[in-house]
Amino acid sequence: MPDWLQISAEAREARAVVALESTIVTHGMPYPENLETARLLESEVRAAGAVPATVAVMGGAVRVGLSAAELEQLAAASDALKLSRADLPYAVASGRIGATTVAATMICANLAAIRVFATGGIGGVHRGAETSFDISADLEELARTPVAVVSAGAKALLDLPKTLEVLETRGVPVIGYRTSEFPAFWSRTSGLRVPLRMDSPEEIARFLGLKWAMGLSGGALVANPAPEGAAIPAPEMNGFIDRAVREAEARGVAGKAVTPWILSRLVELTGGRSLRTNIALARSNARLAARIALAMSAA
Repeated sequence: MPDWLQISAEAREARAVVALESTIVTHGMPYPENLETARLLESEVRAAGAVPATVAVMGGAVRVGLSAAELEQLAAASDALKLSRADLPYAVASGRIGATTVAATMICANLAAIRVFATGGIGGVHRGAETSFDISADLEELARTPVAVVSAGAKALLDLPKTLEVLETRGVPVIGYRTSEFPAFWSRTSGLRVPLRMDSPEEIARFLGLKWAMGLSGGALVANPAPEGAAIPAPEMNGFIDRAVREAEARGVAGKAVTPWILSRLVELTGGRSLRTNIALARSNARLAARIALAMSAA
């Protein structure tokens, strides 16, 4: 194993492992809720019978599976880089602390031979992308890296129809877990149909195994709606999102700063409801990812 890649002994030895991203810790939630959530997600994976492997760059190495002390250090870091494919090597080379986005986590999971990854929601095509060309690297990574991503769809502040169109064009399977409608992160519905529906972790595991056995490159997106009791109805949430997006544009927020800024503003506008939903759906995704990983290990 190269010295720039450190995989925890537990993750190396386990049959069923679930990768967990770290931008939800550094850029998705305030401290100390971020640390509590990171611990909860790892606990959910363990309770379902798999081993969690939170991914981050620390001490000049990609770390797949953090210790309790490393997780706490990451959660408290105020200057962590937000890493995607383009800058992942920079964080390693410079020795900076870096949190992995969906794209970077997929890359690191693949380096560690982990095939299932749980997150909150993926990035996608931003509103106004026809002029800004702002499209998340998550979509390209899903097309090229063989890791299944379990999420509550794409973040609803994005252009969801265009996001699904790009995924279709790039040949990425989008699987609705026990739903025929693409979830919109905080909301269970978006008005958009998912191309595929599967109703059990075993069905998803068999599909993934066949996809990769056939030599079909890239990953898959498993869309798991937010738990019913925690979801925010789409019409209500869309009002908050529209306001936050307008405010971000008025302030000139751009690039990688857009999503964290809007997420933080939504917490304020919803009186904390969006944060509670985010935590609930992330926990649900961790449980489902663990069940898929277990099913794949038993195949």
